[in-house]
Amino acid sequence: MIYTIAILLSLIGYFIIGHLAGRRVKGLDDYLVAGRNAPTFFILGTLVASYLSTSAFLGETGFAYQGYPFVMLIFAALSTSGCLLGALVFGRYLRRSGARTVPEFFGRRFASRRVQMIAGVTTIIGLGAYLLGVMQGAGIMFSELTGMPYWVGLVLVWATYTGFILYSGSPGVMLTDTIMFVIFSLAAIGGSIYVIQDLGGFSGVVEGLLAQTDRPDIALWHGVLEGPDAAFSTPGEALTWGVTLGLVWAAVLAASPWQSSRYLMARNEHVVMRSAMLTAVALAVFYALMMMTGAAINLYDATLDPERSMIWVALNVLPTWLGIVILTGVFAAGLSSCSTFLSIIGFSISNDILSASKDEASAMRKSRLAVLAAGLAALMLALFQPPAVMSVVWFAATLFASSWGPVALLSIWSKRITAAGAAWGLAVGFAGNVAISLMVQVEWLALPVYLHPVLLSTLMALVAIMLASCATRVTQAEREYRAFLHTFDAEAVAGWVTGTRLIAFCTMLSGVAIGVFLWHQYAVTLEGLAASFGVSGDAVQGAYGLAIGCGAMLLIAGAVGFWLVRPHQQAHLARPVTS
Repeated sequence: MIYTIAILLSLIGYFIIGHLAGRRVKGLDDYLVAGRNAPTFFILGTLVASYLSTSAFLGETGFAYQGYPFVMLIFAALSTSGCLLGALVFGRYLRRSGARTVPEFFGRRFASRRVQMIAGVTTIIGLGAYLLGVMQGAGIMFSELTGMPYWVGLVLVWATYTGFILYSGSPGVMLTDTIMFVIFSLAAIGGSIYVIQDLGGFSGVVEGLLAQTDRPDIALWHGVLEGPDAAFSTPGEALTWGVTLGLVWAAVLAASPWQSSRYLMARNEHVVMRSAMLTAVALAVFYALMMMTGAAINLYDATLDPERSMIWVALNVLPTWLGIVILTGVFAAGLSSCSTFLSIIGFSISNDILSASKDEASAMRKSRLAVLAAGLAALMLALFQPPAVMSVVWFAATLFASSWGPVALLSIWSKRITAAGAAWGLAVGFAGNVAISLMVQVEWLALPVYLHPVLLSTLMALVAIMLASCATRVTQAEREYRAFLHTFDAEAVAGWVTGTRLIAFCTMLSGVAIGVFLWHQYAVTLEGLAASFGVSGDAVQGAYGLAIGCGAMLLIAGAVGFWLVRPHQQAHLARPVTS
């Protein structure tokens, strides 16, 4: 009963907070992009909250429980680097554009309403599927905790986030996201520390995982390789999967609409870079703790449903107060993602698909109606579509790696891409990913682990961009807009350089700290136990390589940010930012 009360109170609290934020909404810019005045902490909060949903707490932690905690760390080391690198090569230029949505940015960059509409359609379809998966995760949680029917949880979750989005728009999403970020960060850290300490610390968990027989090799870097439920058959397959999906999700974090659109609300470009670096650090810490916790749950019970393992721990292992924090934190993660996705879908319908409004009042009304319509459609689908949280979320997210990734990067750095190239790249990358993924799903096509549908569809998108751009010419408007994107006001941001470089330096130190932690707590422990449990020398060397690699990615990302943010970098630029 106490868990039911906590969940219901959290729903009421977020609804009230969201409505209070709505008092700041005075015009369309406030509603869509929070007045472009958000500080670093708020952008950090909404970036992390947008990324970590019920899929991360239930699906990905469940995959670690299933036998692959360190494969997930390989994935995380690569994917989180996409936060900073994406901000450097795309996000800060997106903020400079002064667009209200990312599809609008594409429309401005290529002087093409058609490109904007194609980007808008892919946003609605892709994020609609993502929203469906996250809503179902929240509904499952509500049903598990309260004993109420699944559909009741869906309706209450939908009513909460739709209610405050309708009134407050982006300010409500940003404020509630930040509060949710604080709650589920405390939940992840507190719950992980309790579980790991309860099982004898990090070394105790590693020894326990080596000793148990339900999932052999779960404590090794490549995870379980034998048995009917094994996801991989060789260490090479596990490594290839981690690297491939890590790179794919790096592209997702760099260019996807729910991540990159957060930068449109930032106060300036230094806020973009600062928040991106801090996001990479926050995600790295989250994965380092939660994946090990997911594996450690096997030492309590190895027969659980993987996607419900964290819920079981909160109800059966943790003290009641900490269980409440964990469960409300996981619930908050799902709710924050729902609010972000629905707001982006609604804003894209009103801003990128429908015709322009005559005045701000009608534009605001149209945006709210679009949010309501999109929310109702998502609710109906969630009620009648069987839940499959992790598979739906991962499929929907990777659609943007193949369609938006190439176009986003080339829109900033290529002088030759044309409007036709962008349009075909978006369409072919999106449709190709859907088609190949569906063929794999129905077993019409079998692909090796190194040929993920995203890689093939990205290649298809690049070929489409090249052919269409070769057949057309870059217009003067496209050329001038790209030149504008590579200019900005030196005086407006000169005072922010020192602080941004300090955060970059802290990002580098965080990489060193994570690497040292994994080296001593995992690799050294594994080497000390190797003889007793018959662990091979290759597995031990792989553990050391994992520690170095995980630390090195943050170290490199921070170093790149530190090097690029230089006091003299803007001296030759004069044209100011326009918002």
